[in-house]
Amino acid sequence: MSVAILGAGAFGAALAVALGREAPVTLWGRSQQGRDLARLPGITLPDAVTATDDLAAACQAEILLLALPMQALAAFVAAEASQLQGRALVACCKGVDLRTGLGPVEILGQIGGPAPAVLTGPSFAADIARGLPTALTLACGDEVLGAALQQRLSTPALRLYRTTDVIGAELGGALKNVVAIAAGVVMGAGLGDSARAALMTRGYAEMQRFALARGARAETLAGLSGFGDLVLTCTSDLSRNFRFGRALGRAEPFDTTQTVEGAATARAVAQVAHSLGLDMPITAMVAALIAGEVTLAHAMQNLLSRPLKPE
Repeated sequence: MSVAILGAGAFGAALAVALGREAPVTLWGRSQQGRDLARLPGITLPDAVTATDDLAAACQAEILLLALPMQALAAFVAAEASQLQGRALVACCKGVDLRTGLGPVEILGQIGGPAPAVLTGPSFAADIARGLPTALTLACGDEVLGAALQQRLSTPALRLYRTTDVIGAELGGALKNVVAIAAGVVMGAGLGDSARAALMTRGYAEMQRFALARGARAETLAGLSGFGDLVLTCTSDLSRNFRFGRALGRAEPFDTTQTVEGAATARAVAQVAHSLGLDMPITAMVAALIAGEVTLAHAMQNLLSRPLKPE
């Protein structure tokens, strides 16, 4: 099956490099792409990758991987629905839409046609582009289509594990970004590795609480798309969400040109959690910090003064 990647940012370009080493693939971006990748220094597109700014041509592929920022996905789908219809659609972004509260698969599902999928899990674009071993979760509600996508999109270095739990996979990828911001805040504020470990553990409990309330399966959150991604993004300087949180903790400015999906996701999840009556103190703290509604000292005091209870 032919493959096109829509979105030539770092992750989209990295997928094009990885897949293009094995078979022909198209990479679409809003501007004409060169062979050398500005977002991935030192990486060049393989000869099997066709780079184009012609969306109609790219959408002729049977499989479309949408590697667009989460907060841009809904508008893109609404504008280009006619070109996306009838294709196997795979979301390659993580988060919750701030306006609608929907995840990427729910947004793609509005188009109709084959069951949309999501590709998520612990990965950095630079590692994928360099051919370093990476394992991801591919979630699709249609088990037959999911198996076909798994076979087509796996490479010797990019190993895909399949699930039908779309809700769990997309929420794991979204919620871990919020916890990663909180972990960055902890480290930026100088609270230490022990505090970060505690924050990650309680953050994982929040991830499960929210995802299970939305119909996810607990084992999905314990896998690559939940726990695995949480560990990676809470402990590495390569995580934009972690670096953003660390800047918050240090009261330093952050590069506004970098996409930090967890910032909008924190606000969206906090709103949904409130409507469902779910206790999400870490998520609420991150959302309030980003909005400037509380100081760091106040946020930390709120968390540390919560009632003692069984784990």
